[in-house]
Amino acid sequence: MDEKRKKMGRYTAIFLCAVLLSQALVGCTSPGTGTVGLTPLPSATLPRVATKAAEKPAAPNFLSTSGSKIVDSTGKEVTLTGINWFGMETGTFAPHGIWARKWTEMMDQIVALGFNTIRLPYSNEALNPKAVPTEGIDYDYNPDLEGLNGLQIMDKIIEGARDRGLKVILDRHRIIKEGQSKLWYNDKYSEQQWIDDWVMLAERYKGNDTVIGADLHNEPAGDAAWGTGDPKTDWRLAAERAGNAIHEANPDWLIIVEGVEKFERDWYWMGGNLSRAREYPVRLKIPNKLVYSAHDYGPGVFMQGWFQDKSFPENLPQIWDEHWGYLAKEGIAPVLLGEFGGRSVGDDIEGKWQRKLIDYLKENGISYTYWSFNPNSSDTGGLLKDDWFGIDKAKRALLGSYQFPLLAKPKVNVSPAAAEPAPYTMPVGPSGLKVAFKPALPVERGSDVVMEFKIFNTGYATYNLKDLELRYWFKADRPDESHLFSVDYANIEKSKIVGEFVEEQQGDQTNYLKVTFKDGTLQNNGASIEMKLRFKEADGSQHQLLGDWSFMPFKMMKDWDRVTLHINGERVWGKEPG
Repeated sequence: MDEKRKKMGRYTAIFLCAVLLSQALVGCTSPGTGTVGLTPLPSATLPRVATKAAEKPAAPNFLSTSGSKIVDSTGKEVTLTGINWFGMETGTFAPHGIWARKWTEMMDQIVALGFNTIRLPYSNEALNPKAVPTEGIDYDYNPDLEGLNGLQIMDKIIEGARDRGLKVILDRHRIIKEGQSKLWYNDKYSEQQWIDDWVMLAERYKGNDTVIGADLHNEPAGDAAWGTGDPKTDWRLAAERAGNAIHEANPDWLIIVEGVEKFERDWYWMGGNLSRAREYPVRLKIPNKLVYSAHDYGPGVFMQGWFQDKSFPENLPQIWDEHWGYLAKEGIAPVLLGEFGGRSVGDDIEGKWQRKLIDYLKENGISYTYWSFNPNSSDTGGLLKDDWFGIDKAKRALLGSYQFPLLAKPKVNVSPAAAEPAPYTMPVGPSGLKVAFKPALPVERGSDVVMEFKIFNTGYATYNLKDLELRYWFKADRPDESHLFSVDYANIEKSKIVGEFVEEQQGDQTNYLKVTFKDGTLQNNGASIEMKLRFKEADGSQHQLLGDWSFMPFKMMKDWDRVTLHINGERVWGKEPG
């Protein structure tokens, strides 16, 4: 018996001694210490102590590569069959859809639909501690996200994935929320900042085997080249610099390197052209962590020449072989098809392309993450229907023909019924209409009152703006004076916004600003009307009730009795005064 076991034996004996003394027993022997006290009672009177071995935490299961295969920590081949859940790269700084649902239920649905991986797009802007969402989250459904910034929301998603046995690929999709960049840096954001952000994430999630890898930059395009040797534009060299820096902080991650858009006259999909990777491979200091990634789309995104070839769709495998598939078929390195998707899986051109591509992935054992879970991808649609609950059953059947089980044991049980949940029933009025608001300026006596409003349509119906009416209730000191309404800003034509003041007693409020619209529509799936409105009031200080304006986020408080929304005269959101 080694010294550690001897110590454990003494500790166990001391513990039993304490148990016996608590039962009024009078003696105990500890190995190596002799007899203590008086003669013990007969052993038949000793109480039984139920013991249970502590459950050992599972050993981390980080992934590596072997030839063209991805393998787990035991060397077993694994295949990633996942889905993209986008949104963190946009101004919501959070995955989309949680304006209509609970984020945890959406993750349950991903598991129930048979996926084992989430590719999570984000922007570098979302990593800023000040990047706190002001829209795009219904905190009634998701109270645990309120007040969190983008990085903390990422923590939550990763924690939720871990509980469900899902793996996560972090996808640096954009630098800023407004849109993608063709290079991995721009004139305001350097390559070093890009690397530093990746190193920060690598350190943050070090030891957490839920996060399996870094998709370094989404869809290199334009001047992004491969194998030219130019440090400013050679994406292959930049990927090496970033990948090696990440591995110095966290050697467990897969480094996922997308292709470029073109080589010489060979134009392909952005991020999809890996035709030079055989000649100019990415060289990492930890070589068995490299995964190449391609993006491939159908005619719904762009009508490429090969879709019109008379040999279509039989010509497609050769095109995929030339641009990215050869890496897997020749055993050079694993390939992850990081994005592909389209609205149709039927007998039209797009449907034939999607079905042929799934067959190709199956035949060659290639991993994928489908674009997308979200329905609000304008050119591809998603697996979810526009109501954010229902499922496109044809897509589900196609993807379900090539899926692999979870790579980790889940901590929570997910019901198969989570695959097709019923939409929530809204307690008041049509589904999905909400209002967020805040004061836009500090308000003093006699000054202008400036308020910002956002009317969100988080449901699946589209509304005619002529039917909407927004009311902002207040107590007028001088009801007979003109309040001089004006529009400072709107994301629709300002002349279409009409403001008038109505004198009506409700509780302690005497008037309301009535805002209506001349024409237009409010689309579904998170569309919003944004307005900054101004009017005069003798005692403007009463409009300071929301708090400190300079740090005030938008509020969506349906119980506050100052803001209501109506459709054709029927109140559908908010609480009236009194």
